Amino acid sequence: MHRRRRTALVLSAALLAAAPLLTACGSDARPGAAAVVGGQRITLGQLQSRVSEVREAQRAAVADEAQYQQAVAATGTLTRDTLHQMVLDRVLDRAARNAGLSVSRREIQQLRTGLEQQAGGAKALEDTWLQRYGVPPRRLDDNLRLQLEAQKLAAHLNTDAGQPAFWKALSEASAELRVDLNPRYGAWDVEKSTLVNAKTPWLRDVSAADAKQSA
Repeated sequence: MHRRRRTALVLSAALLAAAPLLTACGSDARPGAAAVVGGQRITLGQLQSRVSEVREAQRAAVADEAQYQQAVAATGTLTRDTLHQMVLDRVLDRAARNAGLSVSRREIQQLRTGLEQQAGGAKALEDTWLQRYGVPPRRLDDNLRLQLEAQKLAAHLNTDAGQPAFWKALSEASAELRVDLNPRYGAWDVEKSTLVNAKTPWLRDVSAADAKQSA
């Protein structure tokens, strides 16, 4: 596979130091909901369905039970991490809309095509996103849309995703949406737009070489 200079912003998940406890917005989530974001419920059933999608994709991607159990062990906080992702997706989408930004299907396809070339094919890309970011194949285009929203938002703010200006925009969107979590999953840190003490997704560049190593 040829190395390429083209890079793409991707939403990845990794362990960071536990975030300090800050005041979360809202009160206890409504009964039967994992979270309420902008007045809309993320139900426990919706959360479990998303978790099941990842587990089913992991099962299909490995050859035997031992490998599957290793994948499960490596993603032991999947339910909480998935909820974190679902909430953060809505926060990022609101921040992009606040800035008047949108993403077209053509842009998503162009990004996907480029990433497939970097990774060594469509399946290699799907496997990488599943293994590294917990994104099942059926959710890949949705995830890429969010990457493009983040990229456009950073450009709109004349910054990048690691700088305070970017996270300030997410913090403002988070406050507008009044994120309210079911206490079993923790509390939402409005200033950091993250679950307190959760695996925290952040945005970074992934080069062709990085994609090759993950394939």
